[in-house]
Amino acid sequence: MRKIQVVTLFPEMFDGVLNNSMMWKAQDQQAVEFRMVNLRDFGLGARRRVDDTPYGGGDGMLLMAEPLFAAIEDAKKYDPIAKVVLMTPRGQRWTQALAQEWSDSGAGYIFVCGRYEGYDERILTLVDMQFSVGDYVLTGGELPAMTIIDSIVRLIPGVLGGENSAAIESFSDGETLEFPQYTRPEVFRGMEVPKVLLSGNHAEIAKWRQANSPKAAK
Repeated sequence: MRKIQVVTLFPEMFDGVLNNSMMWKAQDQQAVEFRMVNLRDFGLGARRRVDDTPYGGGDGMLLMAEPLFAAIEDAKKYDPIAKVVLMTPRGQRWTQALAQEWSDSGAGYIFVCGRYEGYDERILTLVDMQFSVGDYVLTGGELPAMTIIDSIVRLIPGVLGGENSAAIESFSDGETLEFPQYTRPEVFRGMEVPKVLLSGNHAEIAKWRQANSPKAAK
């Protein structure tokens, strides 16, 4: 069973995502185990402080090195060979190919979610990889971590259910988006399902789907 841990100030944000749908199914099948590491548990002093002002001045607060080191080291005790993944806008862009590679590897991962104006740079000595989910800024690393976790876990064999479900999805070949799909009724508010999809001719259906699969934007 692979282990996925998340270092975060807001572990409750993950409840709805990781305990429903395919993420719940993966846990039920004992294909994956999720573990939340609450950064506040490693805060300093009576108030469990985790942030401070940056040296050199500037707006906002930074996550301090001491709590982050302690939280990551706690996660490492649980899974000593897990890779530490930092969610950051300056990281490598996440892709479907990486999701497939990480799903196949069976390795454990520790996702570190930043907050406020960032983190003490010294934590990078513990980080193996840095990733981003796009060229925009979010309030914290929790949503990107959820996105990457979902993209990995859903590809574990047996989680999606259909034998070829993952193979025909958007980006599965690195550049093509999934073709349009339809279900009953055949006519809805004057809009008809393309006749070829009702024909039973699998060769023509495959040709239509290929012709109607758009290319992903670069």
